Amino acid sequence: DINYSTLPLDDAPTYELLASGQSIGVFQLESQGMRDTLRKMRCNSLEEITALISLYRPGPMDNIDTYVDRKFGRAEIDMLHPSLEPVLKETYGVIIYQEQVMQIAQVLSGYSLGEADLLRRAMGKKKKEEMDLQKVRFISGAAEKGVPEKQSDFIFELVNKFAGYGFNKSHAAAYAFISYQTGYLKANHPVEFFAATFSLDITNTDKLAVFYQDARRFNVTIRPPDINSSMADFDVEN
Repeated sequence: DINYSTLPLDDAPTYELLASGQSIGVFQLESQGMRDTLRKMRCNSLEEITALISLYRPGPMDNIDTYVDRKFGRAEIDMLHPSLEPVLKETYGVIIYQEQVMQIAQVLSGYSLGEADLLRRAMGKKKKEEMDLQKVRFISGAAEKGVPEKQSDFIFELVNKFAGYGFNKSHAAAYAFISYQTGYLKANHPVEFFAATFSLDITNTDKLAVFYQDARRFNVTIRPPDINSSMADFDVEN
């Protein structure tokens, strides 16, 4: 009997399961590439699962190694400007989310929230005339806050590069929470978890074969059908 909305978000077995790449059947995290990245990133918080889901897509994938190296101290963390530390600290200075693009414009160049959203949309569309106007606004706003033009120009171009494929953090966080919930179930209630995943894909024999091998790794026994004790779906015995 589990209340999914009050699960502890610091469950060590869950993070150990993910860090070992044993995430077959875990929402969003079950592909081979994702499991390899989990082993590299060794997520230990919901925020890091959110970052992984946002980075593991065409374009942002180029930044996975940078993120990992900065997390483990193998590379220096660059916050671009001291005022941006609150915006970029969580992601080790890597721009991942659309919300960060908007916050950078607010903090560095004095954009209103409405203006920042227009900037985000303009960067997504890549319209040159619109971007030229935004660049002038960004640099002049930064100058009023004492940021040298050369530095604000560099930051604008960097933000522009990331904004085209920046992910919406609120969307990614909702995904990450479901990933964590399914990871929690697999780590703490593996028998029930496998009964549920087998039942979900009961007509897909290829998937069942994958789950069967995975269940064996977790020392979960899969009994053959038995007319005296089997149910319509996979069920838990003892």
